[in-house]
Amino acid sequence: MVVVELLLEITDLAVEVNNKEILSDIDLYIDNGETHVLLGPNGSGKSTLFMSILGFPNYKITRGEIIFKGQDITNLNTTERVKMGIGVSFQNPPAIRGVRLNDLLKIEHHEEIKEELSPELKTLATKLKFDAKFLERDVNLGFSGGEVKRSEILQLLAQKPDFIMFDEPDSGVDIENVELLAEEINILLDKDKKPGLRKNSGLLITHLGYILNFVQADTAHVLMDGKIACSGNPTEILEDVRKEGFKGCVECCNPIH
Repeated sequence: MVVVELLLEITDLAVEVNNKEILSDIDLYIDNGETHVLLGPNGSGKSTLFMSILGFPNYKITRGEIIFKGQDITNLNTTERVKMGIGVSFQNPPAIRGVRLNDLLKIEHHEEIKEELSPELKTLATKLKFDAKFLERDVNLGFSGGEVKRSEILQLLAQKPDFIMFDEPDSGVDIENVELLAEEINILLDKDKKPGLRKNSGLLITHLGYILNFVQADTAHVLMDGKIACSGNPTEILEDVRKEGFKGCVECCNPIH
């Protein structure tokens, strides 16, 4: 019998932060080429799930396991997980004084810092409306909201991860930037390829759901009080949330008999 391995398997996951349980009973399975979206009210645990998948030390896994590419990564550090092919676009990444954006791109693209930026990276930067002078700036220092978002996507394009997490890529940016970001997100997620040829997978956090007008998701999950309340068709779930709010998800999962 052939055993098919999913790209990401999260089973019975429970996570504590500062001795307080934030997530419990999380089961999430994402196959190669799939894009999933994570919805939920503020404080429901969406970012905690991201940080736990990344292996940030303040997020203590007390139960369950995370399997990536068939390997248990539950106890691996963040660096090891990134090297395996996990990438993330943060909602509010910090500024990094003394580190130029073009040097960071070279590191992510496995190029020598002392060398000139490769033609490939120059092309990617131009697509995301960054000129050579901008690339000389310290990472995120004095960047506008749209510039931060574009910088995050540019770094992912340089890194070329297999599994990518996007934390609210549509928040705090105008329509022009959302469309530009979505175009590159679709490339990162292999949306420019036929379904059977897609390998890269993604998980998007979105509060407004606006990004889904431009990036097609396969499955949506609603996170409520640290648990996945429901999963299903992204269009149907988002429409219900827009009509009834997240309280409708609670009623759906706990029907009155």
